[in-house]
Amino acid sequence: MARNARNGSNVLVLRLERVSTVLDDMLVVTDERDALRALDWLNFEDRVHRLLRLHYGVGGYRLVQAADQSAARQSLEKYFAGDVRAIDEISVETGGTPFQREVWSALRKIPAGKTTSYGLLATEIDRPNAIRAVGMANGSNPVGIVVPCHRVIGKDSSLTGYGGGLERKRWLLEHEGVLLPTRSAAP
Repeated sequence: MARNARNGSNVLVLRLERVSTVLDDMLVVTDERDALRALDWLNFEDRVHRLLRLHYGVGGYRLVQAADQSAARQSLEKYFAGDVRAIDEISVETGGTPFQREVWSALRKIPAGKTTSYGLLATEIDRPNAIRAVGMANGSNPVGIVVPCHRVIGKDSSLTGYGGGLERKRWLLEHEGVLLPTRSAAP
């Protein structure tokens, strides 16, 4: 880990912002170079802290309130306002294993308005038998929406698990122009 010029230690200083969206409030965590480190819904704040500890270690980071708006926040606001490609250029820096980062990199290549399946994603990274591992890496993504794990659906086009909830996943996909099968009425 690089030495932090501001405080002279090896502790990574991360900035936290709360961002209102049409779906709910989000937590946006960026570093001092404005790279996005974590992104999740406010009602999953515990998960954000757990993932930060997992990726950077207990005592390996310090979370402070952001003094100004990050570029990530501005791009997310544009995304929710209708510019679905505004998130494509957000700089992302994550921890995770090399395999997880490989999966997350492949997720970023799925364009807005398109979806894939776990099997196709596994094939894309030349690991066609690693479907479950790809699913686990997808579920461990600390930077939802920007690393678009919501664009992974079942091979039968069904909505599959999403850490933010299936209703949010449906909204995000429809917002990006994905035509989803209509929901059938409950019996």
